[in-house]
Amino acid sequence: MPNSPDPAPPSPQPDPPPPPRDRLGDHELAAETAYQLVHDESMLDGNARLNLATFVTTWMDGQADRLYAEAFAKNAIDKDEYPQTAAIEQSCWRILADLWHAPDPEGAIGTSTTGSSEACMLGGLALKRRWQHRRRSQGKKADKPNLVMSSAVQVRWEKFCNYWDVEPRRVPISLDHKALDGAGLDRHVDENTIGVVAIMGVTYTGMYEPVAQIAAELDRLQERTGLDVPIHVDGASGAMVAPFCQPDLVWDFRLPRVASINTSGHKYGLVYPGVGWAVWRDRSLLPADLVFRVHYLGGDMPTFALNFSRPGAQILLQYYLFRRLGRAGYARVLGAALDVSRRLAAAIGQMGPFELWNDGSDIPVFAWSLRHDPARQWSLYDLSDRLRMAGWQVPAYPMPADLEDLTVQRIVVRNGLTSDLADRFIDALAAAVQHLDRLTGPIPRSPGRPVGFRH
Repeated sequence: MPNSPDPAPPSPQPDPPPPPRDRLGDHELAAETAYQLVHDESMLDGNARLNLATFVTTWMDGQADRLYAEAFAKNAIDKDEYPQTAAIEQSCWRILADLWHAPDPEGAIGTSTTGSSEACMLGGLALKRRWQHRRRSQGKKADKPNLVMSSAVQVRWEKFCNYWDVEPRRVPISLDHKALDGAGLDRHVDENTIGVVAIMGVTYTGMYEPVAQIAAELDRLQERTGLDVPIHVDGASGAMVAPFCQPDLVWDFRLPRVASINTSGHKYGLVYPGVGWAVWRDRSLLPADLVFRVHYLGGDMPTFALNFSRPGAQILLQYYLFRRLGRAGYARVLGAALDVSRRLAAAIGQMGPFELWNDGSDIPVFAWSLRHDPARQWSLYDLSDRLRMAGWQVPAYPMPADLEDLTVQRIVVRNGLTSDLADRFIDALAAAVQHLDRLTGPIPRSPGRPVGFRH
């Protein structure tokens, strides 16, 4: 039998076109292929350990990672399917009510949220609704509410006022009054004021606003005018630092005028994003008409939230840390962050070009500005760019209204920024300054180059 001729080699097939980025492809991809595409793109993100801009937790231990993976599918709103997660949520806010010295933690009320922004919205809504009820019970109009706050509030409070038709009344900060401290409150508070926001850890600089001092000024104002104005404490960062690192500082429910407090579990609560908490001193301060009873998936549940379905895993992670660390553990972890913060601030304050705004001893955050030098050819924006070339993310931005001509840089020290890494940063900062000081002319900037940092 004659030999069969060898088959012709197959014609080379062209590689399939890459899947489109901004619309769905026509065909499926293998799971491993799709994984590799997304994995490779995400590698272009920055190194979280070198990101000194964000407050958000970027590291948890292996046991927390295991709990997270076990709870990926849990829906926090479905309390009928996940009753133990619901019970754990309640335990968490009661732990916080006790930590923040509520007169009766069992009689307090609280909720988890997706973060401090939602928690602030809920705190603000409760202030507005209580004010409306009081005004209407007195036969007065309730159509022009206002909220008094520092000019250095985080943007979430601007959103609250915009979204819920509340007039924001901003008390300007200044070189003499670096935070809202009670000075000038009487010029902003009137019968339409639903409350005053006090910040435990100003986002711009990390400074505490003196809540006791603000409360004392409002006490004096009530004596003179009869106006009884409550305080909401925005403790996004500081409410999880002060109880452990400055336990004698009076800022919380020990002050009768403090009606509600929020915090971010995913900041100095040390949990992956996103979880926040809002707690009211007692149930009477959360109007019942803001709480919905929802029949969902076979259960009947009360809910006060802007979101509905959301992950339950972070609630479990918060509870894990509360159980694992306790008071001593949180004091150790956050105390170490404060040590690094103060060490960094001292080193930067000793560098010739810089002037510290604060020393990093409230929350582990501090800011600095440039000393005036007309011969200098660079700005803090240039320094921020130079540090980014070395992998470090350190934002530069203008201060708020009335100080917008002052530009600062800020460092946020989180769990994981070790003393050794801090030393490496100081080396990088010194090298960047040395490079910029050698410039013989200003650095050209592209038109429209962003020079701000939105908080």
